[in-house]
Amino acid sequence: MQHYLDFEKPIVDLQQKIRELRDYSTDNVDFSSEIKKLEKKATKLRDEIFSKLSRWQRTQLARHQDRPYTLDYIEHVFTDWFEVHGDRNFRDDPALVCGFARLDGEPCAVIGHQKGRDTKSKVYRNFGMPNPEGYRKALRVMKMAEQFGLPIFCFVDTPGAFPGIGAEERGQAEAIARNLREMAALTVPVIVTITGEGGSGGALAIAVGNRVLMLQYSVYAVISPEGCAAILWSDGARGPEAAEALKLTAADIDSLGCVIDEVVPEPVGGAHTDYVLAAANLKRSLKKHLGELQALSGEELVEQRYQKFRAMTRVQE
Repeated sequence: MQHYLDFEKPIVDLQQKIRELRDYSTDNVDFSSEIKKLEKKATKLRDEIFSKLSRWQRTQLARHQDRPYTLDYIEHVFTDWFEVHGDRNFRDDPALVCGFARLDGEPCAVIGHQKGRDTKSKVYRNFGMPNPEGYRKALRVMKMAEQFGLPIFCFVDTPGAFPGIGAEERGQAEAIARNLREMAALTVPVIVTITGEGGSGGALAIAVGNRVLMLQYSVYAVISPEGCAAILWSDGARGPEAAEALKLTAADIDSLGCVIDEVVPEPVGGAHTDYVLAAANLKRSLKKHLGELQALSGEELVEQRYQKFRAMTRVQE
């Protein structure tokens, strides 16, 4: 079952009419000309709607229930996937999937947030919000990758780290801080892609990379629009207003000139409309950046990563 956002309704209505005409078509009744007209109209309407999306609408797209998640990209971009479980301390965290795979035959490590689609899987994946054991599992895989000289690909899609009491008791803040420090010093290429939501420290804990990419309809911010609205105006319902103030879209982040390295185009309508094309676009970008980074030594990778994140700081007096 496909899910649609409010602003997609005009397109959905046209698509429904097209399906109905196809169903009514017979050898004696030909609606092909009408179908072609409606298809052309639907394409034009889609282009118009998606060229004028607000920041809140793009946030909704980044959260779309049908949007491909990390395991979907692993299926379409990589081969020979082998998942690693557990942090060797407390338990496994299904909100973060970690393991090893091959990109066009080249071994690599893959780490990413994983959300669920139905109620059961959403609860199992904790809505893509990792506990500290998830970040420790991720660091475990990163260190293994560094030991064997393997590049690391991280896929970010989380509203944030889980803020539960148990997570805090087990050292959520420490786990995130440790990942930030350790990722900064990795001597292998690290390529990060914001595929959906990039929320606060929960995202950054696996996002200290030599290259940081964003999918066209992804978002990246220090807090969710609803959280921002709740703090500023004590009204989470003002999320759309907060989204405009946060300037959290890929285009906004790219305009800063120092935070991300590329905006990866998505199919018209979003990545959820065509997994294969979305994955192909991403794979092309991943291979390009990996090729550039493989020319650097371990020391150069560390220095490049350090300078990249230092450049994000601006001081005004």
